[in-house]
Amino acid sequence: MRIDRAALENFRNYQRQEARFHPERNVIFGENAQGKTNLLEALACLSRGKSPRVRTDREVIRFGEEAAFLDGEVRSRDRTFHLEIGWFQGRRRSVKINGVGGKTAGDLGSVLMTVLFQPEDLYLIRAGAAERRRFLDTALCQLRPRYAAHLSAYNRCLAQKTRILKDSAETPSLLSALPEFNAQLLRHGAALVHYRAKYAARLEEYAGAFHGECAGGRERLEARYVTCAGEIGPETAVEDIAGGLEAHLRTHEAAELAARQCLSGPHKDDLAVFVNGSEARRYASQGQARTASLALKLAEREICKNAAGEYPVLLLDDVLSELDPMRQEYILNRVGGGQLFLTCCEGDRLPRLLGGQVLKVENGVIANQ
Repeated sequence: MRIDRAALENFRNYQRQEARFHPERNVIFGENAQGKTNLLEALACLSRGKSPRVRTDREVIRFGEEAAFLDGEVRSRDRTFHLEIGWFQGRRRSVKINGVGGKTAGDLGSVLMTVLFQPEDLYLIRAGAAERRRFLDTALCQLRPRYAAHLSAYNRCLAQKTRILKDSAETPSLLSALPEFNAQLLRHGAALVHYRAKYAARLEEYAGAFHGECAGGRERLEARYVTCAGEIGPETAVEDIAGGLEAHLRTHEAAELAARQCLSGPHKDDLAVFVNGSEARRYASQGQARTASLALKLAEREICKNAAGEYPVLLLDDVLSELDPMRQEYILNRVGGGQLFLTCCEGDRLPRLLGGQVLKVENGVIANQ
């Protein structure tokens, strides 16, 4: 997979810019706050429809404008695709593939996959469970369009149930709708847990190997999906998962009503990572935690490659500057075989040794060097 061209209009600090890219290596440099990260954000949007950095679409629209547009020419499965995305103030975004509208983020993921690695991802192990769930969701939404549909439906039901619980103090009659929303949450939630558990098993396989290599064979990494549905594995049937979720919900119904919050469901689950048998979030050193985070992101790339038959586009946003020389060398030795975009600051000469194309970004303007 590769991105051959991208055009941005009113996206973040870009007014109108178009760039063509090298099929293998693209180094993007410039001072801070010039638009390097915004460019990688736009490229990530081509595979997922929405930005990985914001909660609402309107945040990507240039200040003072009503809409932002992005189109890209990508090569995937030996075919060329034209992808178009529009974000608007006050209405839903639009997605087109080869001029055909009505497409979804899942449809984009079936054409193009990207793996975005940002400095904050190096703290994935130390972060709260919400960040690790976001990591799982982002990866699975690209790999499995049905997962994206289940996640969207689950989040809508969760928001509606939360509103009912919050408003039930003033309007107790709202509680009569809870059984219907609980049924939907159990159905969609069981599917989410099923996909996540399978993906966690694949993560452990690949991330374990990467972590062991980077640590010189001295450490062992394990990854386990921890869910309120109870003890499950990658082969647990969806029906059994739904039963576990329902049992947990029944024991928390009174607490949910008292707290007026949704306390049960996969929105509370976690991806637990262990290094040499100890929970990494609590006991790993800074170096171990960074190596584990790095291994998870490299594993994400490898899983995408095995699913699609070709490597996804890898977007490294100023990650090398956060790594020591050993880990810099390790990651640079593991990013071959696919298209790479790497951002760095003006004075960082290491990434320029990669070859390929060098682009300078200054005040929202992209220029070849």
